[in-house]
Formats: sequence, structure tokens, C-alpha cells
Amino acid sequence: MDAAELTEPLVRCRLFENLSTSELQTVLQLARVRQVEPDAFFFQQGEPADVLYVLVQGVVRLAQVTPEGYQVLLNFASSGDMFGGIAALGDAVYPVSAQALGHCRALAWDGRTMVRLMERTPRLALNALSLAAGRIQELQNRFRELATERVERRVARALLRLVRQTGRKVEEGVLVDVPLSRQDLAEMTGTTLYTVSRILSGWEEQGLIEAGRERVLIRLPHGLIVIAEDLPSDAPRSTS
Repeated sequence: MDAAELTEPLVRCRLFENLSTSELQTVLQLARVRQVEPDAFFFQQGEPADVLYVLVQGVVRLAQVTPEGYQVLLNFASSGDMFGGIAALGDAVYPVSAQALGHCRALAWDGRTMVRLMERTPRLALNALSLAAGRIQELQNRFRELATERVERRVARALLRLVRQTGRKVEEGVLVDVPLSRQDLAEMTGTTLYTVSRILSGWEEQGLIEAGRERVLIRLPHGLIVIAEDLPSDAPRSTS
């Protein structure tokens, strides 16, 4: 990939928002490119956190194993997303595993390099603080969902998050453009495979979605919003 192809996802990454052209050039010059084969790992949970990544190509699955031995799917990273950001804090281990879904390519900086960049570029440090605060807020929201909301709402919210992150418009609706199984959705929403299968089957009957083996097509996004936000079913649909 040439410099332009590497710069484009860098510009879209929130960590590097509002950096000048010269600052972005410096960031890119200090990066190395890492390629990972399908199903291999960028890093695994518990390993020393020494590299921060920005994904350039592909999709990365971020999952965690609980002390009880249960796997929890936390998120997916797509082009322009940062992962492994804890490496910039030093003296830490990765709290999740990052597995490539298909061929992946990412820009990588070791923790010391990223700390030096933050010291030289105050905007970069401020962006990192903003991202950290956003992640904390997101975790609080996810915990509240698990503790207080109906499973159907949790599944709808999880699908809408994936639509915002990886959704691709197609003729029939919006495709969640990552390999997504029903077990993945169960792990993301703290429920069982049986419950997720029952909910998705019901939504298919209503014409809201079309769910394949590892594919989810959202036919009526507004219908999921109604469920996720607990709106009246006769709420007016957006014309946008």
C-alpha cells in the first residue's frame, strides 16, 4: 500500500483528529505496518501491552475471557479504528484478544513512541483522553443495558451499534458487514444462543431483518430503533 492508502484510515481515526498535515506525516513516518493472516491474533488477552494499532484493512474481533472461563465478544474494529490503546499507558497487559477476521493490515506504534508523540503533540494527548473518557462512558452504558434492559432491546442496540460501525447500504437495506453469528450476538448482549435465535426469528417474521449463518441484513432500520429506544410502535418514521 502506498502512503495515501495508509494516510486515509489514519485521518479517519479519532485519535488523530485535528492534527496538522505535518503532524500526521510525523505520526505515519514513525509507524510500522503489520499484516495478520485470517484467524491469527494481533495480540492475546494477558500479553504485555506494548503496541497500539490503527486498522487499515480488514476486520478485527475483540473478545475477552472472564475469570469463569466464558468468552465475551466486546466489539469489532474496522478500517480507521484504534485498538490496543492501553499500550500508551505503560506497565499494563492487554485486557482483550484481537483476532483477525480475514486478511488484516494495521499501522502500529510501540507504547514508548506513542508517548513521545503525545508529549510533542498536545492535540494527540487530548484526543487520547477524550477517547478514554468515551470508552468509560460506553462501558457504563453497556453495564446499564445488561442490568436493566430487556434482552430484545439489548440485541437491537447491539445491532444498531454494528450498523453505525460497519453498516453498508445495499439494495435490500443495510448489511452488517462483518461475519456475525448468533453466538456472537449472544456474547455481546449477555444472553443465550437460544434467546438470540428466538428474537432474530421473530424479527425475520416481521420483516425487520434477514439473518443468515454469519450475516445480518437490516431491512427496516427504523423498526430496530423503535425496539432499541422503546418507542411506540406507531411512532412516525424518519424521512431522511
